[in-house]
Amino acid sequence: MISTLFNPSSWWPSIKREWLIYHLGLPEFRFMFEPPPPNEWVALDCETTGLNVGSDEIISIGAVRIVGQRIMTSERLELLVRPERGVSPESVRIHRLREQDVAQGLSIDEAMKQLLCFIGARPIVGYYLEFDVAMLNRALWPLLGQGLPQPKIEVSAMYYDHKFRQMLPYEQQTYPNIDLRFATLMADLDLPVREAHDALNDAVMAALAFIKLRQLRGD
Repeated sequence: MISTLFNPSSWWPSIKREWLIYHLGLPEFRFMFEPPPPNEWVALDCETTGLNVGSDEIISIGAVRIVGQRIMTSERLELLVRPERGVSPESVRIHRLREQDVAQGLSIDEAMKQLLCFIGARPIVGYYLEFDVAMLNRALWPLLGQGLPQPKIEVSAMYYDHKFRQMLPYEQQTYPNIDLRFATLMADLDLPVREAHDALNDAVMAALAFIKLRQLRGD
């Protein structure tokens, strides 16, 4: 009993949660800290004006809800976001969103509010999610004073674990270099591929990979 009372790991998550709620910039979004709906997730992807987290901007967001083994495409979110500094020709060649396409998009603040309501308390799924979360957190700090609190699930890490488990013990000891490219992952899992560099398409493909990898893992 004494060891439990003085074990920081037993009470720190609760204290941290209460501290984050207390310091939340917009109290109406405290629902993010509630228990998530069971067996539900949100897969998301962002398209940006570049790959610099410190200076580039989000121009589109796509997200879909996952319930069990199903992708709820009827419950999707597609947002165009109006950048403050325009869109470079280099980024247009990747995501095909021109300046006139996003000129009437949402402000970044409004886009973040809609996204938070769509995600709720659900864990977030994505492919190389670290970049998307960093971009979203940069946009959220002026509103909330903090970033996304929901758990994050990285599809490429799930795939790595899946391939690692298939190897013989002597192969595992060599720290294998596993091809984590999205096209390779989707082909190896025998999943349909949508046109890439479209936020909603990329979110749906990440959701497909997540569901398949959970099935292969026996979840």
